[in-house]
Amino acid sequence: MPRRARFCPAGFPVHVIQRGNNRQAIFTSDDDLAAYAHWLAQGARPFGVAVHGWVFMTNHVHLPVTPSDETGLSRLMQFVGRLYVRKFNYSYARSGTLFEGRFKTCVVQEDQYLLSCLRYIELNPVRAGVVSDPGDYRWSSYRAYALGVKAKLCSPHRLYLELEDSSRRRQQTWRALIADAVNGELLAKIRHCSNTGLVLVTEAFREQVKRLRS
Repeated sequence: MPRRARFCPAGFPVHVIQRGNNRQAIFTSDDDLAAYAHWLAQGARPFGVAVHGWVFMTNHVHLPVTPSDETGLSRLMQFVGRLYVRKFNYSYARSGTLFEGRFKTCVVQEDQYLLSCLRYIELNPVRAGVVSDPGDYRWSSYRAYALGVKAKLCSPHRLYLELEDSSRRRQQTWRALIADAVNGELLAKIRHCSNTGLVLVTEAFREQVKRLRS
């Protein structure tokens, strides 16, 4: 049975999940994480992909992004994957595949769900029990949005920029939003749509997406 074609319409936010093959570790040191982040930042602009957030966990990655065309995201992930797998295999004297066959994507409706999706991924290290405070986890976008830490990778979405009229107040507001954890029903919906490739949207927006696909 042919696999479903990837749906990444230009100008629409997409939640990307990339996992290790058989859920194996894809990062085993800070050097690994820094290399992945470097190549992601290096490729994002040339391939026309705005990276709005990220979290790099031991065996998977979450990225809310907006591609400027329908092929840029795939080309970016191929670029990063090719360089990173070569580096990882050389570092650990291994060969073969590292990532699951294809990264997963889920189109996200901006006004309704994007900031909730971003909160969901930045709280991933807390839910996983890695840290108790998201600010203690170095490898997510939380410190850029909530604490003002500079990050080459970060392309803030307009919805974040519209939260407040100054960077200090935006950071305060973002810390408050993160403290108000994503509710269980929405958390389950984000997980379901992200893992199945369904669109994370309202019904009215879903009809708009269907027309784009047809």
